Amino acid sequence: MKKFINKIDDVLVESLSGFAAAHHDLVKLNLDPNFLTRQQKSNNKVAIISGGGSGHEPLHAGYIGYGMLDAACPGHVFTSPTPDQMLAAAEAAHADKGILFIVKNYAGDVMNFEMAAEMLPFESATVLTSDDCAVINSTYTTGRRGVAGTVIVEKCVGSLAETGATLQACKTLGDKVNSRTASMGVALTSCTVPAAGRPTFDIDDNELEMGVGIHGEPGRKRETIREADAIIQDVVNAILDALKPAQNSEALLLINGFGATPLMELYLIYNTAAKLLNHHGINITRSLVGNYTTALDMAGASITLCLLDDEIKQHWDSPVHTATLRWGV
Repeated sequence: MKKFINKIDDVLVESLSGFAAAHHDLVKLNLDPNFLTRQQKSNNKVAIISGGGSGHEPLHAGYIGYGMLDAACPGHVFTSPTPDQMLAAAEAAHADKGILFIVKNYAGDVMNFEMAAEMLPFESATVLTSDDCAVINSTYTTGRRGVAGTVIVEKCVGSLAETGATLQACKTLGDKVNSRTASMGVALTSCTVPAAGRPTFDIDDNELEMGVGIHGEPGRKRETIREADAIIQDVVNAILDALKPAQNSEALLLINGFGATPLMELYLIYNTAAKLLNHHGINITRSLVGNYTTALDMAGASITLCLLDDEIKQHWDSPVHTATLRWGV
């Protein structure tokens, strides 16, 4: 294993400390328990809080700031944060209109966020993201996994919260965005968790994992690698089967890298996916290409499609100022 590491036990704290120092104008880091909040606390709004295992950067800390999250709770690599982290983050970010947790559908995350919600001294609600259409159930979940579509939910809900909307309105929008979003990923290599010191799974040089999860969970099938267009077509077909969009639907297309895939390849994927979707009568009017929900050092990518309506477009387009997304401000 070759990684820039001092001591494995110190990786998370050192990384979080570097992130907080690099973006000191946006975020503030608390240690023991670990959580990050906005540098300038918001007033009189629903506080939007997310979190999950580390290793998916920039998710979630990279989305703290105006128009998105108020706080994020990073667990150890691919490990759920604990309820005490969530409680401390909620107490620090609470801005008098309740807490909305945005939780990816993994068993540990769901259980720990539920425990935290039960102990909160103020009103809360939860949006469960479940956009991964690769599998119905997996090792880590009951139902679909939450993956890159989480970014779209966080952006839209974060925008609505800035307007002073109610907790219920923010939850309703989050649930709607999630229901209109589908994703699927493909891995060319495994990832290597630092504490494990070896790849999570073995895969031959001429193979790919179709429908892989962001922790290296198995996908739909292991198959021989083919030309990119054929792989992308299978992914797009799976997404269309899941969403069943009407002709002339308007959509946001997100091409997400898993950490070790060059932008050259991500834009190639976008080019093919957009053409295929246009052929199926889908109008791509919003796009995002890059590393937004990674899997450490995995080579691979995911495709996410979100079916837009006027409300979702309004909140996607609204100003945002985070370490990762910045526009309109």
